[in-house]
Amino acid sequence: MTTANNRTSEFDVDPMFLERWSPRAFTGEAMHHDELMALFEAAHWAPSAFNAQPWRFVYAHRDTPAWAPLLDLLIPYNQLWAKNASALAFVISDRFRRTPGGVPQPMRSHTFDAGAAWAYLALQASRSGWAAHGMAGFDVARSYEVLGVSEADYQVEAAIAIGRIADPSVLDEAFRAREVQSPRNPISSFAFAGTFKG
Repeated sequence: MTTANNRTSEFDVDPMFLERWSPRAFTGEAMHHDELMALFEAAHWAPSAFNAQPWRFVYAHRDTPAWAPLLDLLIPYNQLWAKNASALAFVISDRFRRTPGGVPQPMRSHTFDAGAAWAYLALQASRSGWAAHGMAGFDVARSYEVLGVSEADYQVEAAIAIGRIADPSVLDEAFRAREVQSPRNPISSFAFAGTFKG
């Protein structure tokens, strides 16, 4: 067992997995460009099928012209707290494996691989004193136009708010009670020997 961040694992794992969580309370402080690039550096070392690396990110630092359009894509519920993040990003996956001079081939694992890249980014953020909160709550249909993404070739997967963790008091009262590290289901509920048990 490992204990960290008010969490305890069933089996021994590196504490970094328990230390990472998805807060909503952020300080709003500026994030240096190189610090954000370090998160993308970690993301691009994720494993991928055929080394196709299908992940793409569109990002904005707060207080830059790109910030407002990205924040506006979030549903109002998420805008209420994500407005205090230091950076926003959208995870996009390439639906095709592209080789120089070759015909693009559909790649079934593009979302799986982009998810691995997001996980690496989130872990690096936590290790670097930042936090990353992934979101499915955004205007998916409008995101393709705003982000400049071809829906035929790419899939917008998720939004991410990145920032330094702040005291929950910066949040609206409705969010404060939820500003805790969430538990996880037991391993027996999702890992099955030999055959699936739904």
